[in-house]
Order: sequence, then structure tokens, then C-alpha cells
Amino acid sequence: MNLIKNTYIHQRFFVYISIIAVTFLVSFWFPFLYSIAWFMSTFLAVLFISDFYVLFNLKKGVVARRILSEKFSNSDKNPIPITIKNNYFFKIEAKVIDELPVQFQKRDFEYIVVLKPSEVYDFEYNVIPVERGEYLFGKLNIYVSSPLKIISRRFKFQDNQSVAVYPSYIQMKKYEFLAMSNRLTEFGLKKIRRIGHTLEFEQIKNYISGDDVRTINWKATAKRSQLMVNQYQDEKSQPIYSIIDLGRVMKMPFEALKLLDYAINSTLAFSNIALRKNDKAGLLTFAKKVDTIVAASNKKTHLNTINEALYKITTTYTDADFGYLYAVIKRKITQRSLLILYTNFEHISSLKRQLPFLQAIAKQHLLVVVFFENTELDELIQNNAEDLQAIYHKTIAEKFAYEKRLIVKELESKGIYGILTKPKNLTVNVVNKYLEFKAKGFI
Repeated sequence: MNLIKNTYIHQRFFVYISIIAVTFLVSFWFPFLYSIAWFMSTFLAVLFISDFYVLFNLKKGVVARRILSEKFSNSDKNPIPITIKNNYFFKIEAKVIDELPVQFQKRDFEYIVVLKPSEVYDFEYNVIPVERGEYLFGKLNIYVSSPLKIISRRFKFQDNQSVAVYPSYIQMKKYEFLAMSNRLTEFGLKKIRRIGHTLEFEQIKNYISGDDVRTINWKATAKRSQLMVNQYQDEKSQPIYSIIDLGRVMKMPFEALKLLDYAINSTLAFSNIALRKNDKAGLLTFAKKVDTIVAASNKKTHLNTINEALYKITTTYTDADFGYLYAVIKRKITQRSLLILYTNFEHISSLKRQLPFLQAIAKQHLLVVVFFENTELDELIQNNAEDLQAIYHKTIAEKFAYEKRLIVKELESKGIYGILTKPKNLTVNVVNKYLEFKAKGFI
């Protein structure tokens, strides 16, 4: 039974059958072709049996292996290496069909390679997951054909391999490397001159152009007969919380990735940089209730704790309760902290409903509200309107874009910092704001 299940007719076999059928048909007018057609049929039958024998004579004619990492990085290219070895004594054609997880909705994966006897061949392909969670890979199917190409034999390997897709640790490592090598400006991060300082004195140094004149040390200046200034270092171990709205507004997809996943990837990368700067990173998620609270800490293993918490969260179909959020923050976060709130407001009216709670939070903490531009409207706004309907659509799109900018102004007028960003620029803008606050001595 297994022999039958693993036997497939090669496409070239149907070409041979078609030629024989045409020969039989033409033999009606040219009788001498009739015997030739029967000879061809017999010869094809012999080739069929021979091909079957050489392919199934060896139990492990082909050995293949799919190599999966322990976890995938969400929204990034994740390589999947595959190794194939030909154990036959003749050259084969191998068609590789990998059964990808249902989340990818891809059923046309195919890779064809020709292998010499005893040759080992390695290749890899990339997948880009857009959802967190467990991904289940099916069978790795190898369809092998001999040079005769009458039939193909299927080999099956590594059924039901699973891999967990976590928030983008590739993006996290990229920003960590750039931060540690002082190359953050390559990705749009601003180099901000320090215009203030905290209370932590570091050293006295020579004055250079751009230093704050308020930090001039007049006693040291008199002794050295040149301008000397006090240098201060960033105050360390400041608590910083990423607060993620799990309400329905975060379900909106942009470039196949939901706003929630953009916020999660940004939170992981930003928390890593904050920990590298010796601050304490924490996490809070909420909708109708607060689902997750990870207290701010700067332990070496704390990033793993945040990563595991981010892996499990998902959006709900309800609106978020900002009043309950305020009550939890007041009770649980007693030390003044930097709070990065990831949410989304489409209309100024939706902001005004939550504004009293945001103002109450901002009285006790340094609050930054992060929300998103609707990039789907950019094309409508930029295109020239050529008819009445296009004018109508462009006007509505511009109205939505204007309301987004109006929300930023409304937040600023109430003493709340706002970041309006495209989803793809989220991490850069959040880290910029964090570095700005550090430079100004706000945290």
C-alpha cells in the first residue's frame, strides 16, 4: 500500500502516452504504423517497470532535513535551511514541496534541483510571519525522478514540526547594535544635544562650544584660567513603562501587520535600549481590564520576562477602559515614571472622551501618547483629483489626516506629549523621544 501511495506519474509519461495514442490514430490511414505503436507501448511498459524498480529498490534513496530555529521573529525574514542527499547510484531530479503552516496561506511552494550520485545539496528559503503564536510545519516532501522520468517516488520527512513566532527580536538586536555603536542616526534616530542635566555629577571638563553656560564652574575656571564646566551624567534606574492598548482600535492592519504587533515589536526594541541605558523597563497591557503587569526592573533576565509577556497578548473586540487604567497606574506605579502609551485615536472626539484620564495620569508621570497615521490615505491625498468623486474622497482623506494632527495639538495643550507616527517608523520615533527626554533631564 505504501508503494502505491508514494508512486506518482511523471509529467513526461503523459507525453509518451500522447505520442503512442497519436501513432495508433494515424495507423488507421497508414497501417504499417500499427505494429510500431504496439512496439512503443511494450517498450514504454518495460521502461515503466524498470523505472519503478530502480526508484524503489533502495529504501533510503534520498535523505532530507528541514532545519528550524527555536523561534521565529515576527514581521522579519526568517531563513529555513534544507539539506538533501542523493544515495542513488544515478543522477536524479528532486522536487521539494514543503508543507508550510496555515498562517502563511501558501500552497504553491516548490523547489527543483538535480543531484549527482552521493551529492549533498543545501538551500534555504525565507518566510515572513505576521502573527505571533505557534506555527506547525507539515511534511517535507521530496519527489524523486530517475533520468527516465516515467514515475516519481515520494519521500516524506519531519512531519509536524512546530516553531513559536515571537516579537521581532531581529529588530531589537538591530537597534541594540546601533545604539551600542553610536550609529542610531543611520536609521533616522536624531542626535540630540543635551540642554539640561540631572543631579548626578560626573566630572569637570573644558568648555566647548554648545555646552550649557549654566554649568560653568567659576572656581575651576579661575584656577585654570580657562572656562571649565561641570559635566553631569544621566540619572540611572529610572522606571519606564510601555503601556499597550489591547482594544479593537489596535486590530487595524497596515502592510499585513496589525497595529498591536507594531506596538509589541517597538516595545521589545525600546525596552532593550532602556535596559542598556541602565533604566528600569516595565510593561502593562489593558483593555476592559489590565491583563498584564510586569514591574519595572533592570535585571539581566528581565528582557526575557517582557518578551514572554508580549508573546502571549492579543487584542479584544471591545473599547479600552482608560478610567480603569488610571486607577491601576495610581495604585501600582507609585514612583514617577516615563509611560509610553501605545493606542490609536481616529477622531478628536474619541480623544476627548479619554482626555480627563490622560490628564490625571500626566499629573503624576511623564506620559507620551503614541498613535498612528493612517497611511492607507496617503495615496488618496497625494493623487490629483480628476472628477467629483475623487475630489470627495480626497477631501475626506485630508479631513482624517487633519484630525490626527489636531489630536497632537490637543494633547500638547493639556501638557501631554504625543507621537503621531507611521507604523513602520514607530520604533525610531519612540526611541527618539526617549533619548530626547534623557538629554533634557526629564527622566
